[in-house]
Amino acid sequence: VPTMGDSITEGTIVDIPVAPGDYVSEDDVVLVLETDKVSVDVRAPEGGCVVEILGEVDDVVEVGSALYRLDTDGVKPAEGGGGSSSDAASPVAPAVETPAATPAAATPPAAAPPSTPPPEKKATPPPTPQLPQMESITTNLGNRPERRSKMSRMRQRVATRLKESQNTAAMLTTFQEVDMGNFMEMRHRHKDDFAKKHGVKLGFMSVFVKACTSALQEVPAINAYIDDEAKEIVYRDYCDISVAVASPNGLVVPVLRNTEFMTFADVERTIALFGQKAKDGTLAIDDMAGGTFTISNGGVFGSLMGTPIINQPQSAILGMHATKMRAVVDEKGNVVARPMMYLALTYDHRLIDGREGVTFLKSVADKITDPARLVFDI
Repeated sequence: VPTMGDSITEGTIVDIPVAPGDYVSEDDVVLVLETDKVSVDVRAPEGGCVVEILGEVDDVVEVGSALYRLDTDGVKPAEGGGGSSSDAASPVAPAVETPAATPAAATPPAAAPPSTPPPEKKATPPPTPQLPQMESITTNLGNRPERRSKMSRMRQRVATRLKESQNTAAMLTTFQEVDMGNFMEMRHRHKDDFAKKHGVKLGFMSVFVKACTSALQEVPAINAYIDDEAKEIVYRDYCDISVAVASPNGLVVPVLRNTEFMTFADVERTIALFGQKAKDGTLAIDDMAGGTFTISNGGVFGSLMGTPIINQPQSAILGMHATKMRAVVDEKGNVVARPMMYLALTYDHRLIDGREGVTFLKSVADKITDPARLVFDI
């Protein structure tokens, strides 16, 4: 099992695409391991025949343990065809004919009663309105199947960490709405020139990363964390921002390192690289290690508002949401339609006071509303 970082000590075998006797070339995948954070392909260091697989699917193996034996002097065996067997069709039991029910004997008509004199005529009351008869409704529920699937190791780890975060931090969420109009207009004016010069599209995430980086330097407590064992607060003078990215196996959170030194183009280029690696399943453990603050963008899925959960041991997380045209009152008192977004900041109230949390979120919103603040560092 290859070394995968200090935080990863074991993995689960989830796939064995080869069998004993198969020939593998150099760098072919022999096994696939799933760790708490990412899936790892175990590849052959050189060509040869697989002699033995030292494990089975769902086995938990430790870092450094042997996974397979490879004969590097072996040659590729000749391919052989295997016979196939066909199952005989089971005879169908003949249908048993049910005899028809015997008709009941006819009942003789009853004798007519003796005639009586006609009664005196009385006033006929008005007819009572009849309600329409309701037909009985039968709900056809059809098939109601259930199915079970085993939780992946990554999903188990995510579930554990989210619950640990709830049990550890005193989480509080505060909200702020931000006018996206000025940035969207600026982006529309310069996106073509930006893409031509830097070879990457100008998106929304870069401006939020730069705005959060600036605000983190203004409010250092948001970028700090509590060392529970030492009973100390650790302040970090660098900004490593985790950005949530969707992958086929779930949500992963790669880290942008030292965003205080990154340009808009650096941020967009790195996020694009992480997105491609997440799609291909090639994100490394080092890509997701660390992080001092997290940005989660639920707006890409249409989320209007939500309360994100802190990614321990960090102390805060910013949630972005969908941009919607809403009626707002401008500075002159006119009601106008503007593209608005709700921001949510969840923070650990043990470390961060409400004043600091609101100050940070208001600073981020001001920088997005007026992007010139990022240019002039105000």
